[in-house]
Amino acid sequence: MTDKKTNGAKDANPALPLFYKQPAPLDAKRHAKLALKENFGLGFTEGVNAVPVNLIEFPQICHFYPIAFSPDNNATPVAILGLRDNENLFLTKKEKWLDETYIPAYIRRYPFIFSEIPESDQLTLCVDTDDSVVEEKGKQKFFEDDGKPTTLAQNALEFCKSYHAAAQQTVEFSQTLAASGILVDRSAEITVAGDKKINFSGFKIIDEKKFAELDEKTFLEWRKKGWLPFIYAHLFSGSQWQRLTHLLNKSMAN
Repeated sequence: MTDKKTNGAKDANPALPLFYKQPAPLDAKRHAKLALKENFGLGFTEGVNAVPVNLIEFPQICHFYPIAFSPDNNATPVAILGLRDNENLFLTKKEKWLDETYIPAYIRRYPFIFSEIPESDQLTLCVDTDDSVVEEKGKQKFFEDDGKPTTLAQNALEFCKSYHAAAQQTVEFSQTLAASGILVDRSAEITVAGDKKINFSGFKIIDEKKFAELDEKTFLEWRKKGWLPFIYAHLFSGSQWQRLTHLLNKSMAN
């Protein structure tokens, strides 16, 4: 299944994206009987303490997770899910997400993803064909008997289209932030039960002082692009470090 792609930089990282093990283009002949497992849950997020987020999600994300930026030149925005390595504080023991908590689109998109066709203006809908995700002759098929995509596949295509467009906008925003010099390295020292201290580092945030000192031309340009509300959402999200501390203490007590 394919769709026209929008302009944007190609992913220079050949490694598989987070969560994906065996992504393959959905094909009506090859995957005629392939289906998504019915009891497919969110267990695949176990052991992950941060996931990428898109710009348009910031207003939702900031109410539940701290938003940080990767320390490289791409400055990819991420939602922090845990304070220790291999820890997701929002995944319950039943492989469900914490009640009344926004689930980042990157997680909701899985197991589907777009891949670019080399030297083409098309994007191909792929699915992770790992055995933990899909099965043969299941009820949630990707294709009808006549080869047409099922509602499941069509909805996945539309969601991936929206996600891809939002991701392109996010790349411009985050790379501009990285080049502006207002991102600074930060670490967080969290005190948990038993007066134990946990150091969380390896991320960047917007320095409020440097942001306030931006020259007028840059500030007005960012306002024109509509970026200011998302910057404020990021700054507001800093209050969610306390929520992570609460969730960690609760987890350690169980």
